[in-house]
Amino acid sequence: MPDSPTLAIIGAGAAGLMAACTAAGAGARVVVLEGSADGGRKILISGGGRCNVLPSRLAPERFTSDSSPHLVKRLLTSWPLDAQRRFFEDDLGLPLALEAETGKLFPRSNRARDVRDGLVDAARHRGAELRFGTRVTGVAPGPGGFTITVAGGPPLVAAAVIVTTGGLSVPATGSDGFGLALAQRLGHVLHPTYPALTPLTADPPVHAGLAGVSLAVTLRAPGRRAAESSGGFLFTHRGYSGPAVLDLSHHAVRSRLAGGEHQPLLVQWGTVDAAGWEALLQQRSAAGVLGLLRERLPARLAERLLDEAGVAPDCQLAQLKREDRRALVERLTRYPLPWTGDEGYKKAEVTGGGVALGEVDPATLESRKVPGLYFAGEVLDAFGPIGGHNFAWAWATGRLAGLGAAKQTGRAD
Repeated sequence: MPDSPTLAIIGAGAAGLMAACTAAGAGARVVVLEGSADGGRKILISGGGRCNVLPSRLAPERFTSDSSPHLVKRLLTSWPLDAQRRFFEDDLGLPLALEAETGKLFPRSNRARDVRDGLVDAARHRGAELRFGTRVTGVAPGPGGFTITVAGGPPLVAAAVIVTTGGLSVPATGSDGFGLALAQRLGHVLHPTYPALTPLTADPPVHAGLAGVSLAVTLRAPGRRAAESSGGFLFTHRGYSGPAVLDLSHHAVRSRLAGGEHQPLLVQWGTVDAAGWEALLQQRSAAGVLGLLRERLPARLAERLLDEAGVAPDCQLAQLKREDRRALVERLTRYPLPWTGDEGYKKAEVTGGGVALGEVDPATLESRKVPGLYFAGEVLDAFGPIGGHNFAWAWATGRLAGLGAAKQTGRAD
């Protein structure tokens, strides 16, 4: 068997490339094994090809995990946000620009490819070997380290392994759940996985006539674990999308998978709340109710809501009856979204669930079950909202695992 690298990283996505940069920079002999031809496929498609590298402010409290919230916060903040930004701007030479209206940080070039290529180049410059088009088929721990089998090639032996293979989301990028299956096979507790940050669907598509209409909304998921999200909302031909929907979609998905009652989702259309609409609609004037709605909402949506409330399109404010006003305010501010399903992993931005955080060392991300085995990124049980939080998780955990593995192999300072 040929000489093998000291440290093998399986997967060249966001977490894997960051782990490679960090471990190689710390002096470890690193090889990255990646099934795709060029790696970083999710980086390339993120943000519509722009790549939302980081949020302007971290929100650990908005992360979802069946593991300890304390562990989520500890891992997420192990690399402060300002230090992450300095890495991209100073180490990679990739200036970031704040999109003020969303609080997102993008590369000034607005090119996701620059982020991916910058990470690949940095890993190589620091000495990491990247083997693209190399599909790992098995990882077996043994007395001399790990034997890694690859399709169509000789096996490798590594002293340590970092698993950064992602989850099940966007399978077109190569995500196939290999790392999750590996963790389970090696004795790890795997919290049930599910599609997260995914569009919702309605069957029948009752709002197909509004496809293409978008606006800012507040979406609420009432119940024991009540949640709320504000942001963009988009009607699609099949259902509903946009940041506000994606951020709460896991509540819907998990209720569907549990087989019980579907999680209610209530929409406040636009930025005016119930008290605001009450005040506006109680004006005693000859102005039309529809005109008032159109001033604050997209025309097609305003017409639809008025029709559903049973208010005539030519009704004047002075003519609006109390019961009609209340019915209209209810539809404007507590509209029950008639979702029936979701787009699943095919369009999910992340995978919920994964390797339980309690089964890795929070200081290094080394497995508590298998010495020398590390996990980072989406394979771990945590995900955050839209807006760069999941990249922040990938960068932070990738770095932590890279440092831990480099130290474990005796190459770090």
